[in-house]
Amino acid sequence: MKPIRRPSQVVPEATAQHFAHFFRYLHGEKAASAHTHHAYQHDLQLLADCVGARDLAALSPLDVRGFVRQLASRGLSGRSIARTLSAWRAFYRLMCRDFHWSSNPIEGVKAPKHRPALPAAMNIDDVVGFLEHMPDEDPLASRDKAIFELAYSSGLRVSELVSLKLIDLDLLHGMATVTGKGNKTRLVPIGKIAVETIRRWLLIRTQLAYPNTQTVFVSNKGTPLTPRAVQLRLRQWQEKLGLTEPLYPHKLRHSCASHLLQSSGDLRAVQELLGHASIATTQVYTHLDFLHLAQSYDKAHPRAKIPDNNTEVSGPKPE
Repeated sequence: MKPIRRPSQVVPEATAQHFAHFFRYLHGEKAASAHTHHAYQHDLQLLADCVGARDLAALSPLDVRGFVRQLASRGLSGRSIARTLSAWRAFYRLMCRDFHWSSNPIEGVKAPKHRPALPAAMNIDDVVGFLEHMPDEDPLASRDKAIFELAYSSGLRVSELVSLKLIDLDLLHGMATVTGKGNKTRLVPIGKIAVETIRRWLLIRTQLAYPNTQTVFVSNKGTPLTPRAVQLRLRQWQEKLGLTEPLYPHKLRHSCASHLLQSSGDLRAVQELLGHASIATTQVYTHLDFLHLAQSYDKAHPRAKIPDNNTEVSGPKPE
């Protein structure tokens, strides 16, 4: 992100007086916190940067839209610009109330849409290679492999993995009943490889688990695992196997969703698997699918790239 460049000019006296009036209002009438006061100072400084020596009371919505473009070009996100506009709007409302300015030029001006960060996903070869190279000779390694295989096979959240109970498993039919956000339950399929790794873990689970412990995965002390413990174990395996790509449980969930969508194109099925209440949440994976398509196109399509001048192009030569 580009840093916001502070201008060298001094804020005009009239502007400074209006800002001071606004901060007295924040301190007295609104009893705003020091944090809020600091945030408004930052946002009004941005307004002063954009306005320069112009009259604040004479700004139009068209001017403000130009300022929004300036802020976006400096690297501010849509979310940051929206917060800045909110501060400007509050300032102008007070000016209209106390100084009878004719209009609030911020009303009706919207920030650029916030683009949510795409979920990180591994490519298929990397995730399969990671899982296949994991040993499972000792009980903890066997447990970890079962956790990671299940996370990738069924797209489970880490909280769902650690809360999964023995009675929730139906390995005969390759299914599990999962309790997700909002205490909602859903039925998810478990792939054959994940089923086999879970079976191997269950054979040695009794070596660790306390009697009457119902969770499928337990710690080396016999108690249910915590989400943090799973995160740390995955990081340890990343270092042990010499992998440079950061690994965390949600990346396995994202990879499951992305790879399933690439293969099937069935957005509704992926929504059901992940337990998303709204399909809009699942639609972010369509962006990943498009990125995969774009990368494949760039690598494979003969007309995707402009050939170098020194590259010989097949086909009839011009007469």
